[in-house]
Amino acid sequence: MKPVAIIGIGMTLEDLTARHLDIIDKADILVGGKRLLNLFEESRARKKIIGKDITGVVNFVKQEMKKKRVVVLASGDPMYFGIGRRLVNAVGAQHAVVYPNISSVAAAFGRIKEPWDDAGAISLHGRQNKNRLLKALEEENKIAVFTDPNNNPAWLAAYLMENQFLNYEMCVLEALGSDAERVSWHTLAEAAKLKFADPNMVILKRSSSGVKDKLPLFFGSPDSWYDHQKGLITKSEIRAIALSKLCLSTENILWDLGAGSGSISIEASLIIKKGKIVAVEKNPERVKHIKKNKKKFGIGNLKVIQSELPKGLEKLPPPDRIFIGGGGRGLKSIINTAGRFLKPQGVMVINTVLIPNVETARATLEKLDFNTEIIQVQINRSRQMPWAERLEALNPVWIITGIRKGECGMWQGETT
Repeated sequence: MKPVAIIGIGMTLEDLTARHLDIIDKADILVGGKRLLNLFEESRARKKIIGKDITGVVNFVKQEMKKKRVVVLASGDPMYFGIGRRLVNAVGAQHAVVYPNISSVAAAFGRIKEPWDDAGAISLHGRQNKNRLLKALEEENKIAVFTDPNNNPAWLAAYLMENQFLNYEMCVLEALGSDAERVSWHTLAEAAKLKFADPNMVILKRSSSGVKDKLPLFFGSPDSWYDHQKGLITKSEIRAIALSKLCLSTENILWDLGAGSGSISIEASLIIKKGKIVAVEKNPERVKHIKKNKKKFGIGNLKVIQSELPKGLEKLPPPDRIFIGGGGRGLKSIINTAGRFLKPQGVMVINTVLIPNVETARATLEKLDFNTEIIQVQINRSRQMPWAERLEALNPVWIITGIRKGECGMWQGETT
């Protein structure tokens, strides 16, 4: 059995090396999409077009490679949302040689001159991938989307607007690598009304423009409205509950410790109108996100500080309320230090997904003479399946509230 050669073409023929061309020249059978096969019209090899019947093509390759030199032509990198994975799994890794080239994603981000090591990627090529798309929109600031004639840029723009992912700009890259190549930026509303040449792909980039002018800020605003590091945001439903436990009032001073994206600080500003909000975060990238979100929503009484907790808390104005987002191994130290500065009748709320930190938080708060309440929140979100919806569970979160006597007495009589 002769190994099948799977060669990525890149953007143009100029991306092929002499070795690539020699392998293609010696092929008995060339397999590829019609557009790629047309690049080798003069080849004497037998041609097999990859159409909608991928299974049939894979079976053809498995059969013919027993006696023939089979070369499969793929766009860009065959192993990146390409046919390479399917072929290698079918024939066995020992019977395939893969020659990667410049991927469409690499070329696309090269065209707009932006890095893509922090970008997600989703393929909509004939797939029911709406769930993955929604998850990426919730978590990523940049997303490369492989479209198809049905799931095209206009459809994608309308889908984002329908699901309230309004703070994305869309770059459509048409016919990459050809003489007809076109790169254009659009708002979602613009893109939803336009037609684009095939093939194309899309880059979605979270906009720095203010969402506040498009939709009003509210408790539990969509995660996608915030600039944030992948997955590192207090989810919207949890955020709304945590804010309710803080028992905020208009003149409070709030410390948001381990602020992440700053979503708690941002939404706390809906109540804290005359007071101050301080967001403390050690990670410099997340600090940038907090500052972007502050600017995006126009929060004037929010101060952002980069610091590794619990250092520097003595320099901050004494708080009426403290929110701690996680805390990791240093949670006990953070609670002890922050608790010393909390005003009488103050409230401290701690969110954690780590089981040991539940008891650490409770025990530490009680030693500081707090009454405590612990709740566990499990959120399930609906996800679309091909013909119905299912529920997808998010990580369970524990919310531990510590309160000193005389404040927010709505549940004091039921504390543990």
